Amino acid sequence: MKNYDLITPEGTNDILFKECVVRRNVEKTISEEFKARGYSEIITPELEFFDVFNLNSRHFPQEDLYKLVDRKGRLLVLRPESTMPIARVVATRLKEATLPLRLCYNQCAYNISPLMRGRSDQIVQAGIELIGSSSKMADLEVIETAAAVLEKCNTGDYSLEIGDIGFFKELMNQLNVSDDMKETIRNFIETKNYPALNDILDSIGDNNVTKALKMLPRLFGEEEVFEKAAQLFSDEKTDAILGKLKELYKEVKQLNCKGKVTVDLGIVNRTDYYTGVILKGYIAGYGEPVLSGGRYDKLIAEFGYDVPATGFAVNVDAVTKVKMKNEKITTDSTEAIVYAVKGYEMKAILLAKKMREDGKIVETAAFDELEKVKAYAKELKISKIIVVDDNVTEL
Repeated sequence: MKNYDLITPEGTNDILFKECVVRRNVEKTISEEFKARGYSEIITPELEFFDVFNLNSRHFPQEDLYKLVDRKGRLLVLRPESTMPIARVVATRLKEATLPLRLCYNQCAYNISPLMRGRSDQIVQAGIELIGSSSKMADLEVIETAAAVLEKCNTGDYSLEIGDIGFFKELMNQLNVSDDMKETIRNFIETKNYPALNDILDSIGDNNVTKALKMLPRLFGEEEVFEKAAQLFSDEKTDAILGKLKELYKEVKQLNCKGKVTVDLGIVNRTDYYTGVILKGYIAGYGEPVLSGGRYDKLIAEFGYDVPATGFAVNVDAVTKVKMKNEKITTDSTEAIVYAVKGYEMKAILLAKKMREDGKIVETAAFDELEKVKAYAKELKISKIIVVDDNVTEL
C-alpha cells in the first residue's frame, strides 16, 4: 500500500518564501487597480452545490470537477471558477442592491486538468464583475481595467485581444448539426487545429457558413480583420455585430496602451455563457492567456434575476511565475536577533517587542548557547546580535 503523506496531489504544489512574497505583491497590485475603480470585494465558498454549475449554460463536465457529498448526500464541488457563484449571490443576497454592482474577488478555483499537461488544478484568480449594465461604457470600463492590470503586472511585452462571441454563435446557428458537433467545431477553432476543422466542416458541406468557419481562426490582427470577415459572410445580424466591435476597437485604441491591442474573431471560449464582447490577455514569458473574460448577459437570469453583466479574471499564479523568472526578488530580512542569557528571557522578549514597535524586523534567539546563535546569524546573514543580561550589549 502506497503512502502519500510526503507529497501533494497531482496539480497542486507548495508555495514557499519568495514566491509567496511575489504572489502577494501581484494580488495587491491587482486589488489596487480594482478598488481604484470602485469595486468591492466579495468572497464565495470554496464548496458549492453542483447545481450552481449545472445550468443551461453549463460548461463544466462532471469529470473535470472535484466532487464530494455532504452529510445529507447532496453533491458538492470545489468551485471551478468564480463568475457563476457570484451570479448566484447577485440573484439572491444582492437582488435588491442598487445597480450597477461592481464586485471583485481574489480566490482559488479548482479544475481537474488532463494528465501530462503541466497545468495546476488549483489556481488563484483575481477578477471583476460589472453587474447591471449593457452599455458600451461598461464594456470600455472592463477593457480599460484589463489593460491597466496587464500593464501593472507585466515584466515585458503584453497584448490584449478583443472579439465578439456573437459572430461565431450566429454562424453556428445556421449549421444544422448536433450540439456535440458544434462543441467539436468550437474546440478546433479555439485550438486553431486547421486540418481537423477543415475535415469536419467538409463533412457538413461547402457553403458560405462553413467557408467562414474555416477561416475564423485566421481572423485576427488589426482593423483589416473586419473587412476580411465581411467578405466571408454577411447578413444583417453579423454585420451589426462586426460594426459594433469595430467601433469599440477604434475607441480602445485611444487608450494608447503600452501593450498591443488586436482583434481576434477566433476567440471562442469554452464557456457557453458569454454573449457579446470577449477578451484575452497575454504577457511575455507565458504561452497561454493570463486574463480572460467578456460579456455574459443571460447567465444571472438562470438564477432568477435578469440583469446583464461583464467581467474578467486574471490567473494570479501565471503572473507570479513570470515575475519569478524575470525579476530580482528581494524580501524583508531580519535586522537583529535578540539573545537572552538564562534568567533574562522576559527582558529579551520586551526588548524585541519594543524594537518591533519601532518598525524593525527582530527575531528572538531560540538557542541557549550564544555560539549557536552566532552560527545561525552568520548562515542567515543577520548582521546584529543583541545580548540581554544585566546589560544590553550589541555584537
